[in-house]
Amino acid sequence: MTGPFRTGTTTVRAHGLVLGIESFGREDDPLVLLIGGTTMLSWPGVLCERLASGGRRVVRYDLRDSGASTTLDPENPAYDLRDLAADAVALVETLGAGTAHLGGIGVGGMVAQVAVLDHPDMFSALTLVGTRPVAPGPVDDDLPDHDGAVMGAMFARPQPDWTDRNAVAAFAAEGAEPMGNDPQQAQATAARIWDRTPSGDPAVHQANQLGMVFSRIDCAPRWRERLGELDMPTLVVHGRADPFFPVGNGEVLAAEIPGAQLLVLDDMGTALRHAAADEVAAAMLAL
Repeated sequence: MTGPFRTGTTTVRAHGLVLGIESFGREDDPLVLLIGGTTMLSWPGVLCERLASGGRRVVRYDLRDSGASTTLDPENPAYDLRDLAADAVALVETLGAGTAHLGGIGVGGMVAQVAVLDHPDMFSALTLVGTRPVAPGPVDDDLPDHDGAVMGAMFARPQPDWTDRNAVAAFAAEGAEPMGNDPQQAQATAARIWDRTPSGDPAVHQANQLGMVFSRIDCAPRWRERLGELDMPTLVVHGRADPFFPVGNGEVLAAEIPGAQLLVLDDMGTALRHAAADEVAAAMLAL
């Protein structure tokens, strides 16, 4: 995808790491930093372009062990959730911005919550998409867990050959509809993720596609009880058709973050659909 506000993909050094980033917009505009969940492609390029056309400098980036960022061993990560939050802070500093509007999607939304709680002076606004206020694993009694039937069917599928681009893209397309996603968009995104994966190792390809690293990192201590501390404009976006983090998770987040706005998209599942870019961008720009 190309457009007048795209300025290119590169890598930068921050927090002792190489982080893969893609920038949109003008460098002197206010920064919107988008945390991948796990790769930057979780944030559609069309949404980034809409934000840039609204007067924002947009940077989306790959988490560690994904995309163009430092990749060591995603099956045995030697870092925790707080390290990932510190990466976001360091990236704001590296990009030369005083503060940033921080966005996190899926598991990246967990990183974003911890980052703004631990470093509130570094962030001016927060957008959380398709996420929840607790770490991977058992959920609190008042939070809806993964849809058991959908997850059972998804995990029962034979795994593709992770070194076969076409097989991986087809696997993503086949699994899109049960997750509330657009099969064509899922297929195209999976192919792009595969193309950007820096290793031929099947485990690295799988980690880039599925974000399994979050089941292996330490996310303690809890942060849900601190959400009431947040004092910044916040937008919570959630798909009504999301079976992975059902919409009740977004409703709880919006209720527990003071003044948060909730945007529920009826046709959205786990992924931000391209068709929702205008609505989501408008809500983010209004913060």
